[in-house]
Amino acid sequence: MKKRVLSGIQPSGKLHLGNYFGMIKRMVEYQGQADLFCFIANLHSLTTIQDAEILKKLTLEAAIDLLALGIDPEKSHFWVQSDVPEVTELAWILSNISSMGMMERAHSYKDKIAKGIQPSLGLFNYPVLMAADILLIQADLVPVGKDQKQHLEMTRDLASKFNHHCGETFVIPEPDIQKDLAIIPGTDGQKMSKSYNNTIPIFGSEKEIKKAVMSIVTDSKGVEEPKDPESCNVFALYKHFATAAELKEMEAGYKKGGMGYGDAKKKLLEKIKIHFTPYQEKRADLAAHPKKVEAILEAGAKKVSSISLKTLKKVREKTGLSH
Repeated sequence: MKKRVLSGIQPSGKLHLGNYFGMIKRMVEYQGQADLFCFIANLHSLTTIQDAEILKKLTLEAAIDLLALGIDPEKSHFWVQSDVPEVTELAWILSNISSMGMMERAHSYKDKIAKGIQPSLGLFNYPVLMAADILLIQADLVPVGKDQKQHLEMTRDLASKFNHHCGETFVIPEPDIQKDLAIIPGTDGQKMSKSYNNTIPIFGSEKEIKKAVMSIVTDSKGVEEPKDPESCNVFALYKHFATAAELKEMEAGYKKGGMGYGDAKKKLLEKIKIHFTPYQEKRADLAAHPKKVEAILEAGAKKVSSISLKTLKKVREKTGLSH
């Protein structure tokens, strides 16, 4: 049997190149080699979004974006987190074996508070809901970045603890950390993130995308001066689109001199346009048919519920909740 791979994305606004190369492209590739479970984590979004209409809008837009970029409901399980309510029941059960010490050591909670996010019990308890997401569908592999690695370790601890006290119930998930995945730099050189307001949108207007690309920070070297491609943010992004021959040509132009950063940005902009235009066209078609998207999500939730209910039946029996 194919391994089950789980990944979720919060509906938090426009997708950018960092989302695509860091997670979405990888998920699309998994569809051909694993049993992919991909969900929109709208329950997690409640930690930062409390406006009902905004959350509804962002959830539908996230579904449209992912479908446009290649998530195929015929090859994967694709649903909205809140449409499978079993996850919240499991989260409550797991919270009763989660020690306060473990929760207080979570780096993510401290980091988010430091960034100004309002502290709440939901934000504090975030790792337990994430554990429930993973364990409910008995995931074998969970692709994570370094910032989520600790949460997966907490999930593994909770699964092991439950299995030890109640008998074998949960698959112990393994992290899938792509070691060779370089950080996708934003327009300011930091990791591309909406938090830093340094993103290049995938589905922005032509004007928005051009403005973002042309604003990428570079050093002050002139056109004729030799440049170091490995320290250039434009070159770092171009790597993800170009062929080996194209990369070699740009690298030579940088080192020799005669290629300005403006020219490099235009080359990158053209690559982005070529790569994402088919996805933008598909997105426009999906956005024009929201009922079709909603039907896909409803069917996906039914498929996942049939799996999650089997897991929850075992959990209820082993905790005395079945009577």
